[in-house]
Amino acid sequence: MPLRTSRSICARALVAATLCSAGAVGAQTAVLYGLVDASGSRVKPVGVDAHSLQLANGSMQTSFLGFRGSEDLGGGLRAVYRLESYLRVDVGAAGRDFGDGFWAREASAGLSGSFGTTVLGRTPTPLWLAMTSFNPFGESFGFSPTVRQYFGGAMLGDTRWNNSIWYTNNPRDPLRVVFAANADETTPLDSNGHNLGLSVSYITGPFAATIVAERIRNSSQPLPPGFDRQTVLHAGATYDFQFIRVYGQAGRIKTEATEDSTTTSYQLGLAVPFGTSLVMVAYGRQHVSTPVQSTTDRITSIGYDYFLSKSTDIYVAASYEKVSSLSSGNSFAGGVRLKF
Repeated sequence: MPLRTSRSICARALVAATLCSAGAVGAQTAVLYGLVDASGSRVKPVGVDAHSLQLANGSMQTSFLGFRGSEDLGGGLRAVYRLESYLRVDVGAAGRDFGDGFWAREASAGLSGSFGTTVLGRTPTPLWLAMTSFNPFGESFGFSPTVRQYFGGAMLGDTRWNNSIWYTNNPRDPLRVVFAANADETTPLDSNGHNLGLSVSYITGPFAATIVAERIRNSSQPLPPGFDRQTVLHAGATYDFQFIRVYGQAGRIKTEATEDSTTTSYQLGLAVPFGTSLVMVAYGRQHVSTPVQSTTDRITSIGYDYFLSKSTDIYVAASYEKVSSLSSGNSFAGGVRLKF
């Protein structure tokens, strides 16, 4: 599969922003779709002197099942919806873990037209969409350094926000905007406030760039003592040279709580196509500073993806991780991914 097809930034933006086409006024459409990713892996965590062998779910991409649809309301206006559930194919259960709701990947409904698309519900954050688009390993929690370092600990918010409003403009425009805000539905005395996120991306030909800002004041996940807010500023860029696509992204996270912290991160990566194959390489570095200590995390990953068809690929990938003052960790996985 060509690199433009397999890792196209434009394709990712279209998937994130376009929810379904319709025919005559009143006509409804409904589509079942999803992805299944299963692999065998060998993992040695950082700071642990033993490894484990396991059947892993979603080493390259988290498995999910989804429904999307629309109704033509006339005049170019459509009602749209999307319901997506994470899957753990290794144990046959829903969710990334036991804490997820059934429709944790997305549950939204809204309107779409010449103005763009606006939906309400549980939706992906602007940071998540931008970070995974400007990344040779996409949304891989197993091998993408930035995904692991941000959403494996530095970020207090999830990759999706509950009780949110989400907007994106027309996906055919070279300047893409994604805006999201959520309501903190705790009691007024316990409320920290609303989450806000905005990304602006420029996509033209082989070049694309993005900048993202988020302010997090509530989360469905546990928050540290004395938490007030977390602010994020992140930027990324990519260029397709035909024979190689290069990626870069960098960001800063400031957490205000009883113990404040500042996190700086960057990732460099590339993807090289060979016929129906793709070689991916990424290096990420994250430095976390608090009043009492500082730690640095470095991750290097390499992967090989072979496309058996437009919908099915097999892959092998490996990563090496080193955190300050701890023994190194490493992981290796080989698996199959099927889209439908």
